[in-house]
Amino acid sequence: MKGVINSFQSLGTLDGPGLRYVIFMQGCPLRCINCHNPETWSLDGDKYDLDDIYARIMRYQNYICNNGGVTISGGEPLLQWEFIAELFSKLQKSGIHTALDTSGIGDLNGAKEVLKYTNLVICDLKFSSQEEYSKNCKADIGRVLNFIELTEKEKIPLWIRHLIIPGITDTASSINAIVKIAKGYKNLEKFEFLPFKKTCIPKYKELGFPFPLEQNDECPNTLIEKLAKSQMIPLLTHFND
Repeated sequence: MKGVINSFQSLGTLDGPGLRYVIFMQGCPLRCINCHNPETWSLDGDKYDLDDIYARIMRYQNYICNNGGVTISGGEPLLQWEFIAELFSKLQKSGIHTALDTSGIGDLNGAKEVLKYTNLVICDLKFSSQEEYSKNCKADIGRVLNFIELTEKEKIPLWIRHLIIPGITDTASSINAIVKIAKGYKNLEKFEFLPFKKTCIPKYKELGFPFPLEQNDECPNTLIEKLAKSQMIPLLTHFND
């Protein structure tokens, strides 16, 4: 079996607990106004054999086995759920912790197969309403919430992330709505506020695409710290500088 992969990160620290081998899959059905990885949109890319990927990962086994693991990100990894499910199954049999980093957009039956071999789900909850998802992501919030509900049903530990974009998601009503949704899931372990940054602009220029938020202000780290202190839920914060 082969997967279409954008890139690899051998020792990541921001994509789940501990040191992690991170695989960024190719392909994403969303078109988020804040997307930092437009190069992953298309499903065209380099194909890698699953057994070769497994062998690459196992070279780092001594680093990632103790409190670390493997994270599959994207793009949207659930577009290639068959590949992810088989790879995660192999990794779990070898004692490797598996984490799925997803937007929650994907076939639910496929997602259920992936979750059989998933130790942690990290899910982006980008907005709190269908109107905002339609406008800013070209997506259906119902599919995202159905996926998160599936993680709860399957009792998979859940981290939820939310990007703070000045002028768009930084209002009290917006933040309260997101937090209310997140608090409703019994499997929620951590909630993460992320600050909007514009480090992706060179990628857009190279690809010849306009970045929709080029004129928007970045989110100061101090605002993230303030939000982290104000919300009575398990919090995980990191900065993308």
